[in-house]
Amino acid sequence: MGSQHHDRCPSSQPPQVLVIRPPPVFAVHEQYISNKFHILKAYDSPLPTHDFLQANAQFVKAVLCSGNGPITADVLRDLPALQLVVSTTTGVNHIDMAECRKRGIKVTNIQDVFSDDVADVAVGLLIDVMRRITGGHKFVRGGCWPVTEQYPLGSKLGGKKIGIVGLGNIGSKVATRLYAMGCIVSYTSRQIKDSTPFTFYPNVLQLALDSDALILCCALTNDTRHMINNKVMMALGKKGIIVNVARGAVIDEAELVKCLVEGEIGGAGLDVYENEPNVPKELFGLDNVVVLPHSSACTNECFQDAAEVAVGNLEAFFANKPLITPITNDF
Repeated sequence: MGSQHHDRCPSSQPPQVLVIRPPPVFAVHEQYISNKFHILKAYDSPLPTHDFLQANAQFVKAVLCSGNGPITADVLRDLPALQLVVSTTTGVNHIDMAECRKRGIKVTNIQDVFSDDVADVAVGLLIDVMRRITGGHKFVRGGCWPVTEQYPLGSKLGGKKIGIVGLGNIGSKVATRLYAMGCIVSYTSRQIKDSTPFTFYPNVLQLALDSDALILCCALTNDTRHMINNKVMMALGKKGIIVNVARGAVIDEAELVKCLVEGEIGGAGLDVYENEPNVPKELFGLDNVVVLPHSSACTNECFQDAAEVAVGNLEAFFANKPLITPITNDF
């Protein structure tokens, strides 16, 4: 974009950035970000969000967001001067990408900053469910011991057939970790990855039929919403495990709860849910289910890197330089 579009603030004033609801990365690194920009805090205003946005509409050219503050078509209509949406997440399903594309609004994310940390948690959840680590923790804390109570056997990880749904940055790192641990790794994705040694399946149902566990690492789109349905769960079978570090709505959550309660699948490790922060209470009493609070990317190092990428994109925008991590229009 040319500098004529930015209407620069006076040099004594830092550029303005809108935050409708504070992303976790912003909440942790607010001082670092606020030292560089003047933050318009919709969440601190006594005005309703709609009124706050309209009152500041002519000044807002950039917004910082995450999944807890969706950038919907309604929000975009309230911001006619908006030129940039900076997400502090990898996924952008909380942003109306079609409307941004229509209006020529640039969108950035943090790309693969979270990939290693999320992959670590995906593998950790799989091991936890298979080896009943959290279940064992509850067992011991409850005053039990195998001498008096029969502790259920877990399952060996090595040699298991693990299907990865979505072999992008995160999925590839999960696959590499599990392959090194002796698992037989296969995957389904939007396209075949010729550079990997792993077996490709054309759809998730066929992958489930030939897997002991599925690990979900794909983006949430219209095509992937409720991709993991009852048919897929039945194909996975009574010993099968599902790990989800993608987005909650990739799974038909009501069906997942039903299958877990009725013993139709073997267990689940979940970091994400369909209606966050609401987690189905039926899961809490199940020893074969491990639940996390959407925290797979939550490390000190990860958040610092994400804050730096977000700030770098904002600085590049206001300086009329190329964005660091732009999302292409064909995303």
